[in-house]
Amino acid sequence: MEALNQSDLLQSLEKKVESHLLQVKNSFSNQKKDVLLQPSVSGGWSIVQCLEHLNSYGDYYLPAIQSALNQPEGKSYKLFKSGWFGRYFTQMMESPSKKYKAFKNHIPAQQLDAEAVIEKFIRQQEILLNYIHQAERKDLNVRLPISISKFIRLKLGDVFQFLIAHNERHIQQALRNL
Repeated sequence: MEALNQSDLLQSLEKKVESHLLQVKNSFSNQKKDVLLQPSVSGGWSIVQCLEHLNSYGDYYLPAIQSALNQPEGKSYKLFKSGWFGRYFTQMMESPSKKYKAFKNHIPAQQLDAEAVIEKFIRQQEILLNYIHQAERKDLNVRLPISISKFIRLKLGDVFQFLIAHNERHIQQALRNL
């Protein structure tokens, strides 16, 4: 895989996060609680469970991203090249036809406060947007541990790509429940 212009990558990710925010605000914020809590007809998660699953990833990754962004600034970075694991995990999330089991600590409860879950998701996405802006002046090659194994470390640029692809996957899942 070739190196990407860091600024272009971050702008692309910013647009995706802004799209996710709009989709959630427009599609879910004014829905009745019973619609938000209704399990999928296919036996899958409800809309709120999809968002709570994403919140659990935000709970882990947002502080990790903040920590990476707080590292001292070095030289200016213009290019980013994904690592092997980063590409692999992102491509997994971008494949809509493949289904994966959620890891135990990321399985959402069935009974949730729909309003609180949506508010938290929106707040986390706003934080993510802020971090994307901060990353413009940072090294996206800094590595941070992933949520399922502290031994596997992804580049910050790959974490952004994975997290946003994962969000897209589950927002689409939630939208299919409407």
